[in-house]
Amino acid sequence: MKNPLPTAWLLFCACLVLIPLATIIAGFSEIDYEIWQFLMDYQLPLLFQNTLFLLVTVGFGVFMLGSTTAWLTAMYRFPCRWLFSWAMMLPLAMPAYVLAFTQLGIFDYTGVINSYFRDTYGIETFLPDVNNKWGLAIVLSLTLYPYVYLLAKSAFMSMGRRSLEAGASLGLSPWRAFFKVALPMSRPWLMGGVVLALMEVLADFGAVSIFGVETFTTAIYEAWFGFFSLETAKQLASLMISFVFILLALEQYSRGNRKFHRMDKSNHHTLINLKGISKWLAFAYCGSILVIAIIIPIVQLIAWAIQMYPSQDGEFAIAGWHSLIMSLVGAIVVAAVAFLVALARRIRPTMLSNALVRIATLGYAIPGTVLAVGVFAPIAWIDNQLIEFGMFTDSDILKGTLWVMLIAYIIRFLALGLSSVSSGFERIGHNLTEAAQSVGVSQFQTARQIYLPLLKGPMGVAMMMIFVDIMKEMPLTLMTRPYDWQTLSTIIFTYTTEGRFDQAALPALLIIAAGLIPIILFSKLQEKS
Repeated sequence: MKNPLPTAWLLFCACLVLIPLATIIAGFSEIDYEIWQFLMDYQLPLLFQNTLFLLVTVGFGVFMLGSTTAWLTAMYRFPCRWLFSWAMMLPLAMPAYVLAFTQLGIFDYTGVINSYFRDTYGIETFLPDVNNKWGLAIVLSLTLYPYVYLLAKSAFMSMGRRSLEAGASLGLSPWRAFFKVALPMSRPWLMGGVVLALMEVLADFGAVSIFGVETFTTAIYEAWFGFFSLETAKQLASLMISFVFILLALEQYSRGNRKFHRMDKSNHHTLINLKGISKWLAFAYCGSILVIAIIIPIVQLIAWAIQMYPSQDGEFAIAGWHSLIMSLVGAIVVAAVAFLVALARRIRPTMLSNALVRIATLGYAIPGTVLAVGVFAPIAWIDNQLIEFGMFTDSDILKGTLWVMLIAYIIRFLALGLSSVSSGFERIGHNLTEAAQSVGVSQFQTARQIYLPLLKGPMGVAMMMIFVDIMKEMPLTLMTRPYDWQTLSTIIFTYTTEGRFDQAALPALLIIAAGLIPIILFSKLQEKS
């Protein structure tokens, strides 16, 4: 008889995602007509308008920034090309909410530059206002374009010089060949990167809050903590889920159409030397993006941190300790769950197992505010049932505890851990398992003595990536944490909502430092491959 535990485990992990989703979708069972009348009259049209505006503008922004920088670094040789090749991914280490408050602190009306020209030369407004939807779209584009850059660069390097040669045969210049040949050939990859970036746009909470742009994420937070209506928050979340499902369908469609094949080494493309002003234009273009997205913000954050360090109180140290502990525990637990999911699929490689794994990894596509509502509601229901049956008298048994945060982290980041662990399993031949079984070794012993030692590398990578994402996660932590539990991301939210950008600098630098390490290691490994 086959062991039912692998399938039961996969079913349990799938239910961790299905229950919050079902809770959100069923949210329209109880409607507060007074609140919804207010939303229909004043907020919903604005929410749809702002959301669509950001999807369109940021989609165009990440497409242009990601595809053009990928084309330059993949096809041409110019000054510092070796540096830009991996450094163009560094904005991934900069959370959007950090870049948002840094850019406002520098370029806004009351920012460093305008204040300097106002005080020194009497120029009231030296730079135009950036605290608007267009400024937010620029910030999100600068933060998220690496999603497109990474996939586009892989596509362009796979094509080699074929696109240029095809363009030359049609009488096209190199840049016209880029638009007429290379972009159409790499459309599935570019579309996949854009869709991933747009998922992050939908999920963003910190940057839109700092810029004061109302979207579904801010509306869900306001409905819960402003109107004190969890039901309304669930209903808004269910509307937002429709956007997510559309983007998921587009992402799956684009993934299914990626059919590029790398050429063999003898036919691999060589870089084209840019000459004259062209090489310096390429250098200036890539360099200016990094300067605006990474260098200037970090320099400003360091200046603020040095200025404010003497006045930093114990709250910051406690928040840093909380972030470290939860990120470590979350990384270990999520990686362990990912290992067990990958192991169960390997033991029972059926269509049902694959379907359950796909469901269990849907959490990566659910925005943090939506997932927080979906997790909290059933936890609150369980609390009420326990109290009703007289098992407990406390009103907060499970909700408002670190356990809720941990469950939310498992749902949100399981896909991230599973991608690394599954790739490690694929490199372990089935002959090892068959040899172990032939000498009577149990499945538990096989997992402990064979799989775990061989998966130390992929497990380490998974834990590192999860650690960084939990460290910078804002809405999920903000909405599921205990009342008095502050982390680096939540303390940044507190400071920035009060306009104290300089006091948010030091925690922001720590989050960026944590994110830079895996980004640099990953980009170096990609260059070698």
